Amino acid sequence: MRVLSVNAGSSSLKLALIGERGDGRATEVDGQERWAEDPGLELLTAREIALHGGELDVAALEAALQGPLAEADAVGHRIVHGGRRFTAAVRIDAGVEAALRELADLAPLHQPKSLAALDAVSVLLPELPAVACFDTAFHASMPEPARTYALPLRWRSRWAIHRYGFHGLSHAWVARRVEELAGRTGEGDGDARAPLRIVSCHLGAGASLCAIAHGHSVDTTMGFTPLEGLVMATRSGSVDPGLMLWLIERGEASAGEVAFALEHESGLLGLCGSADMRVVLAGAADGDARCKLALDVYLHKLRSGIASMAASLGGVDALAFTGGVGERSAEVRARAIAGLGFLGMGIDAIDNAATIAARSGDREITLAGAKVRTFVIAAREDLEIVRQTRAVLGES
Repeated sequence: MRVLSVNAGSSSLKLALIGERGDGRATEVDGQERWAEDPGLELLTAREIALHGGELDVAALEAALQGPLAEADAVGHRIVHGGRRFTAAVRIDAGVEAALRELADLAPLHQPKSLAALDAVSVLLPELPAVACFDTAFHASMPEPARTYALPLRWRSRWAIHRYGFHGLSHAWVARRVEELAGRTGEGDGDARAPLRIVSCHLGAGASLCAIAHGHSVDTTMGFTPLEGLVMATRSGSVDPGLMLWLIERGEASAGEVAFALEHESGLLGLCGSADMRVVLAGAADGDARCKLALDVYLHKLRSGIASMAASLGGVDALAFTGGVGERSAEVRARAIAGLGFLGMGIDAIDNAATIAARSGDREITLAGAKVRTFVIAAREDLEIVRQTRAVLGES
C-alpha cells in the first residue's frame, strides 16, 4: 500500500508518498535518495508547498498531485487536535469530518490549516480512503494528575479544559525508534526487552518535551494549547497568567493583542529579534548580549523541562533530540546536557558534532560511562502517519 502523508504546518504543507520497499523506484528527494527507517518502507517522492499568509495554494497542490504523488492508495492526514473524542487514528467519513470542524475552536491557529488540506486533497483524490492522525492522541494516555489543571470544576467540565499536549506524532515516532536503536534495553532491570523510560525533545519552531514509559506518554510540556512549556521560535512558552491579566486589566493591551504577541512576537524573536536559532547561536558567539540572553533563557527552560520529565518518569534511561534544532544544533544539545550530569547524562563531543553532517541518520551520541543513553532522531512524522494509516486500514 502506498500512502500519501499530508502534513499541514504553520508555514508549509509537506507531502510524502511512502510505499513498501520494492513497490516502486525511490525518487531523489532534496538531492538524495532517502530510505524510510521503518523496515520494509521507503520514501518514494515528496513535495513541500509554501503557505502564503497561512493560506494553502490550491493550484500548487493540484499541480503536485498530478505527478507521482497521485499514485497513492490511501491518504493519511496530520490533524493537530482530536479533542476528547479522538484518542487514536480514525478513518475519515462525513461524521468524523464534521466533528473535526467542531474542534477548530480548540486550535484556531492550526486546525483550519489541517482542514483546508483535507478539503483540497479530498477533492483532488476523491476515491482514496483517508485517515486522520492526531497530534494530541499520543498524550491521551497521560494520567489524570498530569492532564488536570487546578481550575474550577465548572470550567473543566463545561469546556473540556485539560492538558492535551501536541507533537504527538513526532514523540510517538521517537519512542519507537529509540527502543529499536537501544534494543529495548532497560537500565538496571536485567530485562533486555524491558521498555525504556524516555524523554523526547522535539525542538523546532515549536518545541515540546514528552516523558514516555512503556511506549506511552505520561507527561508533556505543552498543554491546552501549544503555547505552554518551552521557549520557542516566536511563542513565549509558559508565562505567569497573572501578568497577562495585569496587562489587560490596566488597558495596556487587549486580549487579542496579548494572544498575538504570545504566539507571534515572543520566544527567541521577542528576546533578540530573530526566530532563527542559527542566527541566535551566531550572535551569541559574536558577543551580542541579546542573543546570549535569548540562548541562555532557551537552555534554562529546556534543562529544567528535561529534569521535570525525568521526575515524572521516576528516572530516565534514554534522552532523544529531534526536530530542526534538536537534529541540527550540536551546540544546543551539548549545552543542554552540560547542566544535566546529575541525572547521569553525558554526550560524546565527537559523535555529537558528527551528526551535523548526517541529515537523515539516527544515531547514539552517549558519552562512554554515562548512565542515560542519548540519541539524535530524524523527525519522521510522515512515517508515523503512514504507520497509523496502514493500521487503521488493515495493512499493518
